[in-house]
Amino acid sequence: MRAVTLGQYVPGDTFLHRLDARTKLAGTALVIAALFLTASPAVYAAVALLLLAGSAAARARAASLWRGLRPIVALVLITSVINAVSVPGEAWLHLGPLTLTRAGLAVAAVLGARLLLLVWATTLLTLTTSPLALTDALERLLAPLGRVRFPVHELALMMSIALRFIPTIFDEADRIMKAQASRGADFESGSLWRRARALVPVLVPLFVAAFRRAEDLALAMEARGYAGGEGRTRYRETRMAARDWAVLALLAALAAWAVGLAVARAG
Repeated sequence: MRAVTLGQYVPGDTFLHRLDARTKLAGTALVIAALFLTASPAVYAAVALLLLAGSAAARARAASLWRGLRPIVALVLITSVINAVSVPGEAWLHLGPLTLTRAGLAVAAVLGARLLLLVWATTLLTLTTSPLALTDALERLLAPLGRVRFPVHELALMMSIALRFIPTIFDEADRIMKAQASRGADFESGSLWRRARALVPVLVPLFVAAFRRAEDLALAMEARGYAGGEGRTRYRETRMAARDWAVLALLAALAAWAVGLAVARAG
């Protein structure tokens, strides 16, 4: 659980750290759009290369990135197996009562790659962008919706707090599991179903702790006079630089390529 990197921010002075938070947030949205608009291996390979370049530019260690992706691998394997045996099509391999189809394997490969690349992109976003910068960027990008009385500031604040508390929730779960293991609970032996059932007693105190933290945070904000985003000013004013526009242009071209492939396939 301590290895999960999603939601963690690592300060630095790299190329990715110096990009405007709006650029990184909009760029991540463009990457996600490209992944969901098409299943082209070429687009997925291009996204993987861009993420490799981004990881190198952020000086992110491969070991730390792998530790962040490792918890997702089990989910990818489970969904891949389910898709491989449930999607009808030409049989490729028979495993007892199960039949692997070529169409199922193709769907499993696309969904697995999509999920891994999605987590990789969002992990890079949170590793190189502070929660405060993310909040400010999201609020600026959604500012036009404020004209129709959409609670832009409150939405940005909630997302920032959620990202900030991901590592905290994992640490809390780790603490609860160690406390229960010291009292005889077994989370590692037995069948998969038995280990899943052993995790159920962890959920109740975890939810209680999460709600207690949320209540403490709300009381602390009220005690400090927080009353929403109306009339609030910014300590730092950020501006888009040439490198921001260049990165956005590159990712917009990637998304446009994915759209073109999707339209051509639909036509």
